[in-house]
Amino acid sequence: MLTPLILLVLYATFLARVYRDSFLSALPAGLNVSDALIDGTVAAQLASSLLAVSCVTVAFCSNLLMIQDKASGAIRDLTVSPVRRSSISAAYYAASALSTLAVTFTALAACLIYMRVVGWYMSATDVVSVILDTLLLTLFGTALSSCINFFLSTSAQASAVGTIVSAGYGFLCGAYMPISSFGTGLQHFLSFMPGTYGTSLLRNHMLAGIFREMSSIGFPDVVVSGIGASIDCSPQLFDRVVSVGGMYAYSRRSDNSVHRAVYSFRCARRTARKCKIILDKSSRAWYHTTVTIENLNRGVAYRGD
Repeated sequence: MLTPLILLVLYATFLARVYRDSFLSALPAGLNVSDALIDGTVAAQLASSLLAVSCVTVAFCSNLLMIQDKASGAIRDLTVSPVRRSSISAAYYAASALSTLAVTFTALAACLIYMRVVGWYMSATDVVSVILDTLLLTLFGTALSSCINFFLSTSAQASAVGTIVSAGYGFLCGAYMPISSFGTGLQHFLSFMPGTYGTSLLRNHMLAGIFREMSSIGFPDVVVSGIGASIDCSPQLFDRVVSVGGMYAYSRRSDNSVHRAVYSFRCARRTARKCKIILDKSSRAWYHTTVTIENLNRGVAYRGD
C-alpha cells in the first residue's frame, strides 16, 4: 500500500526537475508559458507514469498467494474439493484484482491530490476516464500476472520474476522513457504490447485539460500535437496513429486474450493428463494380457509334456 505513495514522493523529488527541463527544451523559442501550466504538465506526466507501472507491478505482488499455495501444498486442499478448477482460478483472479485495485485507487487518489496542489486542469470527464483507465490497466496487470505465475511453483521463482517485472516494465510500457525516443524496430515491437496503450490512455486523459489550456492561450495546434506525440499521447502502429477508442479496444481484447490463453493451456494440460491416464491403463491392461497369454502357453506346454 505504501509503495506507490513512496514512489510518488521520489518521482516528485527527483524526476520532476528532469521532466520540467525536458518540457522547456521542447518549447519553441520566444514562447512564454506560465509556471502553473508547466508544473501541471510535469505533475500529470509523473502521475500517469506512476499509475502505469503500479497497476502491473502491484498485481504481481498481490498474486503471490497463488504461488504460496503451491509451495505450501494448500492448493491440494482446493483441488480435491468438488469445485471446478475454473472456479478456483476465477477466485484467485478476483482476489488479486480486488487487492490490487485497493492499492491502485489509493495511488490514484494521491496522484490527483498532488496534481490539485501543483496545477489542476482536469475536468470531471477526465477524472472519470482516468478511473476507467486505472481499472482496465489493473485488470490487465492481474491477468498478466496470473498467466505468468501459473508456471511458477516456488517463492524464489516468484521473487525473481517480480524483480524482473518491476525493473523492466516501466521501460517497456513507456512510463520511464517515451517510446518515441527508442529505435524504429523497438517502437514497432512495443506497439504490440497492451501496456503501451494503457500508459498512453492515462497520459491522454491526465493531460487533456493541459492541452486545452495550451490551445486557449494561443499555442499552435502543431506545437500541441508535437508535445503530445513526444510523450506518447498518440502512439503509432505501423505508422498509423491509434485513436483513444482503438487503445481501449486493444487493451480490452488483450485482457480477454490472456484469459483465453490461460484457459486453453489448462484445458490442454487437463486433456494431456486424461490421455496419460488412459495410456497408463492401456499399458497395464496390455501387460496383464501378455502375462496371461504367457501363463496359458506355459500351461499348454506343460500338459503337452
